[in-house]
Amino acid sequence: MAKVLTSRSENYSQWYQDLVIKADLAENSAVRGSMVIKPYGYAIWEKMQAELDRMFKETGHENAYFPLFIPKSFFSKEASHVEGFAKECAVVTHYRLKTDEVNGGVMVDPDAKLEEELIVRPTSETIIWSTYKNWIQSYRDLPILINQWANVVRWEMRTRLFLRTAEFLWQEGHTAHATKQEAIEETEKIINIYADFAENFMAMPVIKGLKSESERFAGALETYSIEALMQDGKALQSGTSHFLGQNFAKAFDVKFASKEGKEEYVWATSWGVSTRLMGALIMAHSDDNGLVLPPKLAPFQVVIVPIYRNEEQLDAISEKVNEIISKLKARGISVKYDSSDNRKPGWKFAQYELKGVPVRLAIGPRDLENGTVEVARRDTLEKSVKEIDGIDEYIETLLDKIQSNIYTKAFNFRKENTSKVETYDAFKIAVKKGGFVLAHWDGTAETEERIKSDTKATIRCLPLEYEEEEGVCIYSGKPSKRRVLFALAY
Repeated sequence: MAKVLTSRSENYSQWYQDLVIKADLAENSAVRGSMVIKPYGYAIWEKMQAELDRMFKETGHENAYFPLFIPKSFFSKEASHVEGFAKECAVVTHYRLKTDEVNGGVMVDPDAKLEEELIVRPTSETIIWSTYKNWIQSYRDLPILINQWANVVRWEMRTRLFLRTAEFLWQEGHTAHATKQEAIEETEKIINIYADFAENFMAMPVIKGLKSESERFAGALETYSIEALMQDGKALQSGTSHFLGQNFAKAFDVKFASKEGKEEYVWATSWGVSTRLMGALIMAHSDDNGLVLPPKLAPFQVVIVPIYRNEEQLDAISEKVNEIISKLKARGISVKYDSSDNRKPGWKFAQYELKGVPVRLAIGPRDLENGTVEVARRDTLEKSVKEIDGIDEYIETLLDKIQSNIYTKAFNFRKENTSKVETYDAFKIAVKKGGFVLAHWDGTAETEERIKSDTKATIRCLPLEYEEEEGVCIYSGKPSKRRVLFALAY
């Protein structure tokens, strides 16, 4: 099989683009800046959805759905929110088309102008808080723990499949609470769920932390994020959880009667992850041969390829394979048996390697005679011959090893590419090299902006795992109480 991917060392960006296309994950659509997610890519997203949905529901959250269109006036009610999204909004101005008598085809009917323009949902805080006003009267109505799975539109001019598109899929949680403390606990609970999912399902180590004021979500008092390091040394924000205080409750006049009979504003959170996680999964683990998928998120964990010369051999192999499949499925392992006759085994091997299937089994007539099967693992590309008897137990253990190994490899990469610096010169060298850089910052937006302008590095977060540490800012020389996490980022 001819080489299908640009190597990472040659052109990382092109490697990524090649891989998304060649592995049948997604493709560009006829709509500029929007993508078509293909069945194999969507199957991975469905696995992500299922696990996250389970985690949300286990913590008391329920799914609902809110409108795609939001009245423009809603965005005017929370000043910082509208400012944060104003440049990304798609606006519906008319509601009808008519035949173009002059040029043919159709045109927008100028007489069908909306009384009030509608914004295509970039995020749903405004429409949801206008709804919550009708749902909340008393402390007995709280908390409200709602999540929705939806699409959103943020008008992007420079796009990249999964990482940045005009339309993308996500989940967005929106919760309402009687006290500030409850809302803060909810915000922290969710960022911990995201970190748990990233590390235990995506096999991707992340750093949890607080965003600097200039990097917060528009309208939030605090934003928590998880930050992951990609193989090219750039950071990728992989999930955010926002403490909104009472900003949206005040904007939409959402009050409740407390236990003491006092009228108070509700406390709010919002949080979300998107199909950007697909980009993270690809860039954190994959290699020059294709995808490397953690078994917990692979559309199928095992593929079986028969090697045969005639129908008689295929029938005998298939009989044994069906026994293996039954045993694997009994252990909850997903399997694909590719007995199609339109491609040779070598082509299939390369194709499933490209698609990142964690384990490949190959079985031919000689294997039947010997009671063996060839096992190839995707993460290390190692091959071995194993007894068919007990192969189900072996593969169950192997899948756990692969999941663990993929995480360990990513963790070690991050460790090797994280540095502490004390001076601005050392900082600039570290940023240019790539990776996470831990450095002191004086806490001012002015210094943050100057560092960003000078080096393109941004403060990814104020890591929660690091204790306060007295020092001096690398840029200004002013006192600093802690190191923060810098990196070039997507």
